[in-house]
Amino acid sequence: MTFTTLLVANRGEIARRVLRGAREMGLRTVATYVDADAEAPFVTDADEALRLSTGYLDHEAILAAAARCGADALHPGYGFLSENAEFAAKVEAAGLVWIGPPSRVIAAMGDKLAAKKLASAAGVPVIPSSENPKDAKSIGYPLIVKAAAGGGGKGMRVVNNASELNEALSASRREAQSSFGDDRVFLERYLARSRHVEIQILGDQHGHLVHLGERDCSIQRRHQKLIEESPSPIVDDALRHAMGSAAIELARSIGYESAGTVEFLVDDETRAFYFLEVNTRLQVEHPVTEEVTGVDLVREQLRIASGEALGFSQDDVHFSGHAIEARLCAEDPAVGFLPATGTLVAFEPSSEPAVRWESGVRSGSRVTVAFDPLLAKVIAHAPTRREAATTLALALERLHLGGVTTNRDFLASTLRHSNFLDGDTTTDFIERFDPPRHLRLSDTELVWASSAGALWLQGERRVNALVLSQIPTGWRNARLPSQRTSLRLDGRQFDVDYRARRGGSFDLGKDGVARIHHWSPSAIDVEINGLRASTRVTRSGEHLYVQSRRGTAPFEIIPRFEVRHAELTPGGLNAPMPGLILDVRVEPGQHVVAGETLVVMEAMKMEHVISAPRAGTVNDVLVAKGQQVDRDVALLTLNPDAEPEV
Repeated sequence: MTFTTLLVANRGEIARRVLRGAREMGLRTVATYVDADAEAPFVTDADEALRLSTGYLDHEAILAAAARCGADALHPGYGFLSENAEFAAKVEAAGLVWIGPPSRVIAAMGDKLAAKKLASAAGVPVIPSSENPKDAKSIGYPLIVKAAAGGGGKGMRVVNNASELNEALSASRREAQSSFGDDRVFLERYLARSRHVEIQILGDQHGHLVHLGERDCSIQRRHQKLIEESPSPIVDDALRHAMGSAAIELARSIGYESAGTVEFLVDDETRAFYFLEVNTRLQVEHPVTEEVTGVDLVREQLRIASGEALGFSQDDVHFSGHAIEARLCAEDPAVGFLPATGTLVAFEPSSEPAVRWESGVRSGSRVTVAFDPLLAKVIAHAPTRREAATTLALALERLHLGGVTTNRDFLASTLRHSNFLDGDTTTDFIERFDPPRHLRLSDTELVWASSAGALWLQGERRVNALVLSQIPTGWRNARLPSQRTSLRLDGRQFDVDYRARRGGSFDLGKDGVARIHHWSPSAIDVEINGLRASTRVTRSGEHLYVQSRRGTAPFEIIPRFEVRHAELTPGGLNAPMPGLILDVRVEPGQHVVAGETLVVMEAMKMEHVISAPRAGTVNDVLVAKGQQVDRDVALLTLNPDAEPEV
């Protein structure tokens, strides 16, 4: 069935990716958006956009939008409704072309337990599992609790022993219900030292099926992928053939059409592989496959949906070089990868090195707790794995970024980690090697960056001066005095003393010399003690973001007369992020032990547990279930037990 107008029922970077692909094929495009996304880039990428008053999960509102704009096809992206068989069936019943596998296939694969049974019947190895909690002992610990109706790390909990099982089941059910509208969960044996390897498949409506090789998605936090690559560093030709054949056999048994992914766990020691699930949609990490194969997966989805044949066979699929993708997320790796919010006052990728940016944001974008924390995907393709990794790290480091805490520096340090470069990338990589969680600049780098920032500020003051703006900074009718700018970073204060010379250069401190070659509102070209660089600078209130060679240094401008900020509630446990209070487990006067769950929060569709840091008695409970709170709001106060005498 041919179509001319495509509605994209999604948001962010995947909406932009699909809209771009559709435009390149000559299709008219329509975006849907909610109020929180009214200023998002994807809205204006489309030819038209329609507002959804009730959200991205409202079936009827989306179908009504499609009818209103005359769309004859709908692409669900990933997440949201992309694997919702009921919605796919409604789209089909409305006479629209659904860009994805038929609703019957989504239904068959959407239930993870049913999918395991189908995989087993097709001869694909599966991991022992059960939906009956009483089978936990026979499965064996450690095990993992998973949502039956979805993936993406939602509703997943690792359980190390029987005492943790009930809490994990309750949390997984709540998160599954929130994410997928289905609270069913099941238990599965947990392979701690393993690789997450998936096979990309394509099938048309004429029975043709191919696979496009594998992606290794083992670098994960909270069971969610952070870095993906193709090919896998451990998959050889024999293993690729075996996994690809298993994926194709399963796909053929269910009559698969469109793009999809068959996911496996590979035991790191034995190289045995086990079926996990089938994702009946485009994957977040699909660009790495596109880079190494040259196959445009969005284009193939659209062609297949219109009834065209694939036009190539398995023998026509070839691989070139290595591709790695990093997911740039609004989160703080230093505090357990908790989601972060704020306004991106700076988001400026460098033009070099040449990498692929799939971004859902821009400078000025507001990041809230309403959606997943993914900001952008960055993909590097190179002849070798090491070159792809270092190129990607450099692109991340050169991104001028400010206003929101992200995992950028963690990603760059992971990509440069010796164990990553050696291919030792099992799913417990982060726990085993603990790459640096934030930017670590040397003293020399910090002095240069703070000096550049201070000199940029003096230039800003001259531009904004109301009187005598052409007079050099610090000028007097006598010997020019020194001026001082103080900046703070990670608790360290940097006092930059500078004095303007008559020739346009500056004395720095006791023996330093600097010269500004060019100043602009967004950058400074400056030579400091013989080292010259042109660096981007962004000011937002009392924050100054200075680009260094390894990332963005987020300085705080210290005023001459400091204003004391309000202290956090004494003895209080504070919200680590904005979010919704799902549960309060304690009451005033209750005694708790270290590690006991006190409050459960939800932010960006994930649950976060606030636990007692030590034993003590609850004094006051300051929040209630269902309450929305901001970051650092006091949740409760705790009176710690006295330390035992030694």
